[in-house]
Amino acid sequence: MSTTQSFEITPQVLLRAYSIGMFPMADSAEDPTLFWVDPEERGIFPLDGLIVSRSLAKLVRSDRYEVRVDQDFDAVIEGCAGGGADRPKTWINQRIRKLYGDLFHQGFVHTVEAWRDGELVGGLYGVQMGGAFFGESMFHTARDASKVALVHLVARLRAAGASLLDTQFVTPHLETLGAIEIPRAEYHRRLDEALGSAADFYVWPKDEPVSGARALKALD
Repeated sequence: MSTTQSFEITPQVLLRAYSIGMFPMADSAEDPTLFWVDPEERGIFPLDGLIVSRSLAKLVRSDRYEVRVDQDFDAVIEGCAGGGADRPKTWINQRIRKLYGDLFHQGFVHTVEAWRDGELVGGLYGVQMGGAFFGESMFHTARDASKVALVHLVARLRAAGASLLDTQFVTPHLETLGAIEIPRAEYHRRLDEALGSAADFYVWPKDEPVSGARALKALD
């Protein structure tokens, strides 16, 4: 279900929308119009159900990518919006960038970033409220860098005591990593529970390096 908006969306309106199960999208980066979405089937990652293959675990443990959080929001959203062979059409327009940028500076949006040799090569961003994290988008320019970021995100959320990781929709790619669909009513029930709890995204401090081994241990 989607509804086109006819009023100004502020960061506060956006947070309210998330709290009742809705999120905004645009048809393309060039279209300034936003519309609200509340899918009949909602994608989530069960925080105890992330599928980490042997090869992915080996990559995470190797620390080939240095994983940081909340260091460069602008670079992450630029990567997510940039298109590419596996992202032929982007929906991240200037209004989306501004809204989520404002929420980043207010502490509601977080990034998980994969770096290699001083270059950002993958990452993701999303909104956190209470014990819920609403994943928005992810990207990579180096092999499996976004998967490494996802593993670190789930590990951080588990350590923080979060209970809901929303993926909005389930793609074949996300399904291989453990994402599932649940009915709207069930999602809203889980959302209400998550919003009634607390989770500290900085359970591992922002500037403290987190090794792949530590992240994997948090998933056990």
